[in-house]
Amino acid sequence: MSDKAARKKQLILDTAKKVFAEKGFKDVTMKDIVEACKISRGGLYIYFENTEQILEEIIEHEATQRDDVFSRSRKDCTAGDILAIFLKEQKKELLSTKDNLSVAIYEYLFWKHSRNESCKREQDRFSSAVDVLTHLIENGVENGEFYCDDPEGAARNIMYVIEGLKIASGTYGITSQDIDNELLYIMSGLLAGDE
Repeated sequence: MSDKAARKKQLILDTAKKVFAEKGFKDVTMKDIVEACKISRGGLYIYFENTEQILEEIIEHEATQRDDVFSRSRKDCTAGDILAIFLKEQKKELLSTKDNLSVAIYEYLFWKHSRNESCKREQDRFSSAVDVLTHLIENGVENGEFYCDDPEGAARNIMYVIEGLKIASGTYGITSQDIDNELLYIMSGLLAGDE
């Protein structure tokens, strides 16, 4: 793909992300994206066949960016530092109402289920995040930073809390203090105390 084509595709993805954040998934049409991008219908169809394909690529891009931030933060940091950075990134995403894709993503997942299609990729992402957090917690336990009898259970719990916060932020809204309270609760449950 040429640089010009790559830039145009990225413009489409960036613009479509805003449209999905504003309207959700089920109410977005290819026409909405064409109008928002100010391109021809054919210009959009060169890159994408439908709104599902566009949202899937946006989700994939977002996951890659999150993984990159998580990977970069691992150098010379303790398990507690890495977990704090991860939770801080989650908070930033939760409070970003302008580009929040939570409603669109959940609508998309429910839509896929209603068509009896598998949501395996989203389940795999969730499982992958649980695996990474499990290893991180195990590392923290080994170096005496965390106390946890069930690292995998704690990791799964963290991800369920984050998913719940995403739903709350995309529907009825949550405050920065609400998020801080939940994230502090997570951290306080893991931090090894002086006994």
